[in-house]
Amino acid sequence: MTTRDAATQKAVLYLASASPRRAQLLRQMGLRFFVEPTHVEEHEHPHSAPDFLVNQNALAKAQALAEKHFNALILGCDTTVNLDGENLNKPADLDEARAMLKRLSGRMHTVYTGVCLIDGCNGAYDLEAVQSRVFFKPLNDEIITRYFEVVNPLDKAGAYGIQEGRELIIERWEGSLSNIMGLPVEFLEELLQRRGWLEPLRKKG
Repeated sequence: MTTRDAATQKAVLYLASASPRRAQLLRQMGLRFFVEPTHVEEHEHPHSAPDFLVNQNALAKAQALAEKHFNALILGCDTTVNLDGENLNKPADLDEARAMLKRLSGRMHTVYTGVCLIDGCNGAYDLEAVQSRVFFKPLNDEIITRYFEVVNPLDKAGAYGIQEGRELIIERWEGSLSNIMGLPVEFLEELLQRRGWLEPLRKKG
């Protein structure tokens, strides 16, 4: 048995994120994993290239955790909403959240999620930004207030989440729904499969 085969037999995945949405998506994939958020200084410049921004943040999160866990897989992710070349990250308060939704009203924007998967067995990593497009309905103050009664916008890039209350604000989307939620499971599954980690990480029984 090779060192690689032995490692995959006891595969361990750590999610470097406190996001309950990402953890939920990993559970839906049937994977065994541990959640261990990292606290790194994130790159949040509004006019940075969005793919660069999310990739740098995903890499920083994953690398911070990889220093603690050798011979494990580390998953780091970061998501931003980009409108007219500006990154809309998490709003500071409800006033900023309302202003973001007014800007998104009736418009199309792009959601970028950076995914970094570090293989602790050899230090290799994959890093990629996945894109999806979201088309908003026209919104007014009443609709936004109703939406805020359903969803907490303060922990979400762009002040919205697609998994709850989307009938109020979203007309349609193109691309991966899970990417808009913060973790493109189709991409991650293909990546794990390609590296031989998918089946070892599956829950048994």
